[in-house]
Amino acid sequence: MELVTRKLSDITTNSEYLRTDTNVDTLKKSIENIGLINPITINKKNELLAGARRFQAMSELGWTEAFVNIVDKDTLEQELISIDENLVRTPLSKLEFENCLNRGREIYEELNPSANKIDLSNKGGDTEKKQKLKEQEKLDTNSFAAITAEKTGLSKSVIKSAIKRDALASDSVKKARGLGELNASQTNEIIQLDKDTQEKILPLISDKTLKETKKIIKAAKKGGVDAAIEESDKLIPLPKEYTLLKSPLKRVNKNLSRILLEELKYNGPEQQVFNKEMLELKENLERYFQMIGENN
Repeated sequence: MELVTRKLSDITTNSEYLRTDTNVDTLKKSIENIGLINPITINKKNELLAGARRFQAMSELGWTEAFVNIVDKDTLEQELISIDENLVRTPLSKLEFENCLNRGREIYEELNPSANKIDLSNKGGDTEKKQKLKEQEKLDTNSFAAITAEKTGLSKSVIKSAIKRDALASDSVKKARGLGELNASQTNEIIQLDKDTQEKILPLISDKTLKETKKIIKAAKKGGVDAAIEESDKLIPLPKEYTLLKSPLKRVNKNLSRILLEELKYNGPEQQVFNKEMLELKENLERYFQMIGENN
């Protein structure tokens, strides 16, 4: 890698991984105070490979030239440099992050044919198989997931799951994730199906919980789309209000049981407020049981 100076006006920003439209005010202050610690990286054609935010900051500060690292690599290696920069330095959306990881994996495995390959199958497995995979993962030091884990601080399993979501998800599933209609856990389930089946199953799970999603996907794996539809029709959706109440209700019951068991009394300044809330809870519970009693 060669370190020289270049006019900023001569440097082009053609890489799809570069982000030159972010807020760099803090970075500008840092450069003004202590200068440019890490030079940007370009290729022999003066194309920017890494350091888009630094390039943007220098441009906005009015710099006309700066030190640059020049790399003499082939096209794939240049692309991998840009991807690494994105993964380590730039905040990305979930889908952008997963796409960068998967593309980085493709390039790394092509450039390093002897490295451990990431298994893109996602058919699940029994406990013994899962344990074996965990043991292999611990010993893995040269796969793309392993080297990226060292750079990003993420675990190898998190990186592998993200790569699978990008590699195995259909276009509609990715779009649903981008719109917030599916979370990562639901996506991990649906990508166990082929992409054509994913397209047909997606409408069945977009409003379902993870537990319900797992049931539908399990039915689809056994009996296809028709079985998944049948399973979906059996499920009575839990209203949002009930879902929001589940965890707090468990905590209330746990703490109330402890208070009663220990006969823990309170006579402090908040006693009246606390008692008022408890009475309101009691009234609501009585009305709730009256309601479900009438419905049953």
